[in-house]
Amino acid sequence: MEISYKKLWLMLVEKGIQQADFRKDLSIATGTMTKLRRNEEVALSVLLRICDYFDCNIGDICDAVKTNE
Repeated sequence: MEISYKKLWLMLVEKGIQQADFRKDLSIATGTMTKLRRNEEVALSVLLRICDYFDCNIGDICDAVKTNE
């Protein structure tokens, strides 16, 4: 299984929020933003801050995607 943050990026576009503004608003490190862009695992605390920012659930910003290995 892999993580996908496609829902997060779509939410940012729908709300008209630039990635740089989003990163600054939440004080997300540049390395963590890179991990989000690459669909890599990030700390649960970061995901919870994002959920608090958007007033949503974790399932609203990411998905677990089955991989064919």
